[in-house]
Amino acid sequence: MRRREFIASLVLVSAGVGQVRAQQSALPLIGYLGPETPERSASRLTAFREGLAEAGYVDGRNVSIIFRWADGQYRQLPVLAAELVANGVTLMVAPGGAEVALAAKSAAGNIPIVFELGGDPVALGLVSSLARPGGTMTGVTSLSVEVSRKRLEFMSELLPEAKLFVIAANPTSPTVGSQLKNLEAAAVALGLQLHVINASSADEFEGIFTTARAIGAGGVVFTSDPYFAYRSARLAELAAQHAVPAITQARDFPVAGGLMSYGGDFRQSHRHTGIYTGRILKGEKPADLPVQRVTKVEFFINLKAAQALGLTVPPSLLSSADVVIE
Repeated sequence: MRRREFIASLVLVSAGVGQVRAQQSALPLIGYLGPETPERSASRLTAFREGLAEAGYVDGRNVSIIFRWADGQYRQLPVLAAELVANGVTLMVAPGGAEVALAAKSAAGNIPIVFELGGDPVALGLVSSLARPGGTMTGVTSLSVEVSRKRLEFMSELLPEAKLFVIAANPTSPTVGSQLKNLEAAAVALGLQLHVINASSADEFEGIFTTARAIGAGGVVFTSDPYFAYRSARLAELAAQHAVPAITQARDFPVAGGLMSYGGDFRQSHRHTGIYTGRILKGEKPADLPVQRVTKVEFFINLKAAQALGLTVPPSLLSSADVVIE
């Protein structure tokens, strides 16, 4: 190839690369603020991408996504949110609980935010109302926080002779106060006593179960909290090791060998988060998009775990379960 032709070909290649880069930079940029790691969030992230695709957007085709992961260090969330803003994101997605949504709000300014959480976004100060958010934030909420007391009722039905239960709570959670208040009201109605144990790190998990055994509690009821939900496998391992009945919010717990779970359907809430993200990218305003409430709750029972604990699950509970693992 002659030198002139070679130079001409380089110019064409450079121009092509420049066009691709220009196209990529012109794509809307989603900033995804993750409280954990890609591995722990895999199923939730898949549901989000499905919802985004339903709205007409696919990462790398007509939208770009950049991620920041806190790896369970929730105090880092505001810093990570600020990094996303500095990258010039078009919109921020804040899934996985109140801490993530509040961190996004602290950094985003006028950037639209789509949150996903189990608490009340009005009580948390994220939106003016569910029907009319009235600002730059909207999103999806489930009933996981509201149904915490139902977990205590299920445990009492399974263990009618037990009069004392341990409540595992994360003191750093913005919703822990309301959950404990609801659980205390349920305990009074059921004639039960509660022993609250605080845990905000994985190092404190084993103490929940050893204390439950030491004080003769019937079992452990976990409050709704993302930190607990993302560590379901470890909690299931400890519950089996110490032979303590337990119930959490996340289906991942009984799937991993734990006894029971009762909480919102995270697949639906994350899929709806993706749909709302797409709608805002198309031009709709968060203020005009009512907060979506995923009202479906899931009740899982692991019969193998029950048998290992020497428990017989009453027919009333079995008939209420959405999924029975045998």
